[in-house]
Formats: sequence, structure tokens, C-alpha cells
Amino acid sequence: MELILWRHAEAEPHVPDRQGDQLRELTAKGARHASRVGAWLDRQLPSHCRILSSPAARCVQTAQALGRKFITVEALNTDSSAERILEAAGWPDNKNPVVVVGHQPLLGQVASLIFAGTAQDWKIRKASVFWIASKGEEEPAPFVRLAVGPDIVGKLR
Repeated sequence: MELILWRHAEAEPHVPDRQGDQLRELTAKGARHASRVGAWLDRQLPSHCRILSSPAARCVQTAQALGRKFITVEALNTDSSAERILEAAGWPDNKNPVVVVGHQPLLGQVASLIFAGTAQDWKIRKASVFWIASKGEEEPAPFVRLAVGPDIVGKLR
């Protein structure tokens, strides 16, 4: 299985008296980074890939930058857990690649749970992709296929 963790791009700051956290949208910089990473990621992913997004506006906007159909999944929201996210993605048994567009620290916790066995606050930068693969019985240990951010993606062709 391939699990692609994509952290949402830069969002507006949270202002409790103006709007809820779920309504925060991407900044202009965040929209540019999401577009850059989304276009690059679209070229890397197979057509049969599932895309899952947190229902938070900033994640939905990031997922839209990929230009593919996706579904929002409550288990990817800010109040979730690494275990719930892995379950939603079908890790490690899903045969098709899955992109998860979500939040920090949850995505870092997903990565650490896979590699270290405990949910620790590993950092994944805004708009960055952390691509994990496992070849199942052939090669059971998961490995990092790629970790890349919007600054590097802009230099890749």
C-alpha cells in the first residue's frame, strides 16, 4: 500500500469571535502552494488513487488543488486520532494508493505510529507531502518513498 499524507497549505489565522476553526480558508500563499503541490502530485499518482480529505475548509481547498475527485471524511478532522486516520485509509491492507489531506499534528502522529509504533508529534510542514509505502508480505517493513514540500516541488519537473 502507498499512503500519501498531504498537510493542508497555509490558512488564515484562527480568530474565535469571527469564525470557527473549520471555516478557516487558505491564504493567497497557501493557495499558490496547494496549486503547485497539487499539480506535481497529480502527475505522480496513479488514476486509481483514493483521495480523502478532512472536512475543514483549508483541507478541502488543498484537496481541490489536486484536480481530482475526493471525499471528505470526518475521521480526518482536527479532533481525530492517528489510529482513526489509518483505519479510514485502510492501512496497511488497502491495495490502492490513498492520499490523506489533513492536519498537523495528526499527520505527523500517523507517520510516527507507522514507523515508531507510537503516536508522536512528528512535524510535517504546511502543504508538504509525506509518502509512505509498504510492499506487504514481499517487504513488510514500511518505508518513506518521498518527503517533499512546496519549495522543492517548484524545482522538480
